[in-house]
Amino acid sequence: MSARRVRAITVRILAQFRHDRRTLALLFVAPIVILGLLDFLLRGSGSHPAVGIVNLDQGGIGGNVATRLESSSLVSASPMDATAADRGLREGSLAGYVVFAADFSTRAVSEHVLAPQVHLEGSQPGPGQQVVAAVDQAVVAAISSLTAAGAPRLTPQVSYLYGGPGLDSLDYLGAALIGLVVFFLVFVITSVAFLRERSQGTLERLMASPLRRAEIVVGYMIGFTVLALLQSAEVLLFSLYVLKLHNAGSVPLIFLVVVLMAIVAVNLGIFLSMFARTEFQAVQFIPLVVAPQLLLSGILVPVSSEPGWLQVVSNVLPLTYAVDGLRDVMLKGADLSWSVLQRDTLVVLGYCVVVIVLAGLTLRRRVA
Repeated sequence: MSARRVRAITVRILAQFRHDRRTLALLFVAPIVILGLLDFLLRGSGSHPAVGIVNLDQGGIGGNVATRLESSSLVSASPMDATAADRGLREGSLAGYVVFAADFSTRAVSEHVLAPQVHLEGSQPGPGQQVVAAVDQAVVAAISSLTAAGAPRLTPQVSYLYGGPGLDSLDYLGAALIGLVVFFLVFVITSVAFLRERSQGTLERLMASPLRRAEIVVGYMIGFTVLALLQSAEVLLFSLYVLKLHNAGSVPLIFLVVVLMAIVAVNLGIFLSMFARTEFQAVQFIPLVVAPQLLLSGILVPVSSEPGWLQVVSNVLPLTYAVDGLRDVMLKGADLSWSVLQRDTLVVLGYCVVVIVLAGLTLRRRVA
């Protein structure tokens, strides 16, 4: 083995990477961006879950616990009446609310039981866990001055508007993962397959044929979309009937949202393939397109708990609205009469129109 030849090959490989700025960015910039986003998401100064406090035990232990809950670092708690709290829970402005009944202090003294009523929205486990932890923390702090023999035991009465203790992590994440899996796979397959059409000259020969430009555009889009629809149906059926993910809504409505997301992925893949010359370069778009959607669309961390500037970014990502829509249907049993679901569906539909136009513009007479 010649050390000189090995060194020559090594130098050549490094020289190739030195002139490939896109690969260098993927190697050295993308990890910093992704890890930085994770830091902002998990350690950022985003808002805490909003919690309502309905205190009917004025002046007693309930008032003491309520005061400590208002100053909790885990949640953003504020006093309100029962009607406003229930309305906030159903509208989604509250992650939960806590009721201290009028006999809260009496039971603590006579029965040695502290039983706050904790009502959780329940569609995402993270905020719900924070609410319960904040209540536990406030109660422990309030009774810390009591003697061990006389200290009442904490038995919170937890109820859920949606979901519940019978659901596991996959049930909560399933709706979001369906949208992510379809988007990711359809985008990658479309961008690579369409780039192959360009690099092999197939698209250029079609453009030189008597076929009209509109016919080629529509034909390509329908062909890739049919495959995306079949994959979407497979993912949905496998998730619901094999994995048995929890679903409280309409299967056709879930399929509608997934299909719209697949159409976005197809046409986004066609559009971005124009900026790649090789399949490797097409794959390089994954950290740029898929990673932000994964991190910022509410799959891992609720959008409402992100720092404010990241929420702005999240609100322009199509997967954010698809995830919200799928969760509304599968966890809350929403239908198209819900204004929030109408908004999410229309936004994803709007993205479909935009990327279809962009994809159509890439199919030009002159192909690079």
